[in-house]
Amino acid sequence: MVEVDLELDLKGMNCPLPLLKAKQGLKQLRSGQVLRVQATDPGSVRDFESFARISGHELISSEQVSGVFIHTLRHK
Repeated sequence: MVEVDLELDLKGMNCPLPLLKAKQGLKQLRSGQVLRVQATDPGSVRDFESFARISGHELISSEQVSGVFIHTLRHK
């Protein structure tokens, strides 16, 4: 189990807001800290995968639980 430093509830927001809010959240964190995002936008799966690949942040996990997409990122 990964210790989460910041969790954002972004359910109900549509693309691109979940990713934009996540970027703002990551700016509050230091290297190695972990952000967890809850989103209902199915496009967030693709968005977070691409963002992690491009930005260098580690996408620890992306999962769907009861219609909510949970993305966990480690700040680079």
